Amino acid sequence: MYLISACLLGENCKYDGGNNLTDWVLAFAEKHSFMPVCPEVAGGLSVPRHPCEIRENASDCATTVVNDIGEDVTDAFFLGAEETLRAAQKEARARGEKIEGAILKKNSPSCGSGSVYDGTFSHTIVGGDGIFVRRLREIGIPVWHEERKDYLL
Repeated sequence: MYLISACLLGENCKYDGGNNLTDWVLAFAEKHSFMPVCPEVAGGLSVPRHPCEIRENASDCATTVVNDIGEDVTDAFFLGAEETLRAAQKEARARGEKIEGAILKKNSPSCGSGSVYDGTFSHTIVGGDGIFVRRLREIGIPVWHEERKDYLL
């Protein structure tokens, strides 16, 4: 079973109420067992919601997630990551499958793999992983984003 960002499948769960429908991801989903996920919604954030970015504090190794009006939404992101992982593990057990990997939204503060926005809301991309991706990597689940289909097809 694969975990796939619901927004890539056309679900309107993006921060602005839209989606990131990606044709090859839809085609992939037609041929593979999958579960759509949106850790931000699972963490209690609304649709639409203010855009959020990760801020890393090197001095104390702290990770904070804030929205563009300065609200700290860190707890919702960590809760969403845990709730989504718990639901995915339960679903995989119910299907008698294992979680083979995840196809998640590039640069997202939850789902970004290898790159995220830097927390300044200046559209600056930095290296790093979103909160949910960090959790998946901790337990060895491979993660791809929608621009890296070459690894899966």
